[in-house]
Amino acid sequence: MQASKLTAVSLAVAVALTMSACGKKDDTAADQAGASGAAADGGSAVVKLGFVAPLTGPQAHYGAEYKNGVTLAIEDANASHPTLGGKPVKFELESMDDQADPKTATEVAQKLIDEKVSGVIGHFNSGTSIPASKLYSDAGIPQIAMATAPAFTSQGFKTTFRSMTSDTQQGSVMGEYVVKKLGAKNIAIIDDRTAYGQGLADEFSKAVEGAGGKVIKREYTTDKSTDFAAILTAIKGMHPDIVYYGGADAQSAPMAKQMKRLGLNAPLVSGEMTKTPDFLKVAGKEAEGTLASLAGLPLEQMPKGKDYASRYQARFKEDVATYSPYGYDATRVMIAAMQKADSADPAKYLPVLASIDYTDAVTTPHLGYDSKGDLKIGGITVYKVVGGKWTVLESVGGAAASAAK
Repeated sequence: MQASKLTAVSLAVAVALTMSACGKKDDTAADQAGASGAAADGGSAVVKLGFVAPLTGPQAHYGAEYKNGVTLAIEDANASHPTLGGKPVKFELESMDDQADPKTATEVAQKLIDEKVSGVIGHFNSGTSIPASKLYSDAGIPQIAMATAPAFTSQGFKTTFRSMTSDTQQGSVMGEYVVKKLGAKNIAIIDDRTAYGQGLADEFSKAVEGAGGKVIKREYTTDKSTDFAAILTAIKGMHPDIVYYGGADAQSAPMAKQMKRLGLNAPLVSGEMTKTPDFLKVAGKEAEGTLASLAGLPLEQMPKGKDYASRYQARFKEDVATYSPYGYDATRVMIAAMQKADSADPAKYLPVLASIDYTDAVTTPHLGYDSKGDLKIGGITVYKVVGGKWTVLESVGGAAASAAK
């Protein structure tokens, strides 16, 4: 009886050791593939990529379209049967909702770090990307964010990269444009006090004055407000040539309607968060004449814009709005850096990402970053609402010049 027990125990120990050895073998395979936090999945190691954006609340439409681009990029990458370290891998998305809230952003960032993601696409807002970036930097995890505020890449973190041109260029180009091209001299500015809205308005203001224009009024609201009667009434009495707004379409659309109802007939000018289908829907006929800047080229002028638009529509049954091509490119360039480094270990592929010249992007002929993580090729496009549609007025800067070569 005792011998039987010993035999059983010996057998159990042998099985346990065998199982342990198998487990170590699987872990080694994942390590060789370079998959941070990878797990076995049908013979492939899983490489987790984090994604963060507002997926609920008034900015959810931005996050949803952004996520679509990232999703399509991962599906395309997996369809090519990728390998790392000679082993097959599968890329999977760990999606988080930060609700455009800085506190929530740091909480979900820590969750992604704890889940050992190999990289992060996002966050969407500057106000969420900036506080989260410190956590990713401390963890050594590369982050490619939609954030456009200059402060995002001026922190000195080696892990921060942008998907779009910064507000320094976008605001400055638009400020000069309204003075020199539109002939505006007296300009009123409103911003929503977010890192994005205020940063964009600040750069715009500096450029206006540098071009010879005058900022006759600077007003502030919040990214939760929808009633701007008091602000607009005060501005109306100063007879501005244009009204500039730094913020999102949840505010700029009702602002456009209220401007017309108050008889404030100066054009509304804004940034890329206003250049959306939602702005047109909410503002209705009062959207007419509104101008907005958007980083990069118009979709139809992007190197692979037409093909992307067709594949996006087929996959998601809707047209491209604004942000998804940039989410797509951010994901593909991160994966390309992993493949070039032959590893998903952030410490190994981060230097490759920092120096990459990616020539298979949708949005630009050459996607690469400077020493701060800003895009080497920038430029913006100016749009105007004509006949209820966003219409291209002019493309200005590096992206347009590069595409023309």
